Amino acid sequence: MRISEIFYSVQGEGVLAGVPSVFVRTSGCNLRCSWCDTPYTSWKPEGEDLTVDAIVNQVAAFSAARHVVVTGGEPMIAAGIVELSEKLRTRGLHITFETAGTVFAPVACDLMSISPKLANSTPEGVFHDRHDELRLQPEILRRLTREYDYQLKFVVARESDLAELQGIAKILDAPAEKIVLMPEGISADVLSERGVWVAELCKQYGYRFGPRLHVYLYGNRRGV
Repeated sequence: MRISEIFYSVQGEGVLAGVPSVFVRTSGCNLRCSWCDTPYTSWKPEGEDLTVDAIVNQVAAFSAARHVVVTGGEPMIAAGIVELSEKLRTRGLHITFETAGTVFAPVACDLMSISPKLANSTPEGVFHDRHDELRLQPEILRRLTREYDYQLKFVVARESDLAELQGIAKILDAPAEKIVLMPEGISADVLSERGVWVAELCKQYGYRFGPRLHVYLYGNRRGV
């Protein structure tokens, strides 16, 4: 399995923000988001090939951790991802999967963290059409939200994104408490500026505000 990085940090997003967690970042993605903050797993994927057992051993080395986050890229497309999840489960770890919700795999998972990609993610150029066709897969989203405990995380770049994300939530019959809005940005200054009006949207509609804690703590860099 191609792995970009494995590191121990605190969860920066969603309902478990602040929880110490080991992150296993797979390399490779079927989307090409214009604002992607991990291009080394999508636009220019890199990493090393590790066996499932080697990955699990690296995770286990962080003995204080009780949570593991499998992320990417898009981890659902990684070869061996089901086996990895099952072996992590045998370690007694709480498992979060970070996915765009375009592909289903029957993984062992305690929290399915789904980030449906809005129109603001579509890039210009050669990847435009492919990305736009793939970014929303309603049947996959329905299956994920039906079979797992979940959260829906939306990256919000402009107030006009609200109508699109509400349409997705309606299709999935997702209650407000399952929805997390995160301002788009890779610096604390931009997140703070956009966060003001994103927080107001959360207050108006009962959504959870996602601060992207890791960016505030460590900046936009790897291994955090």
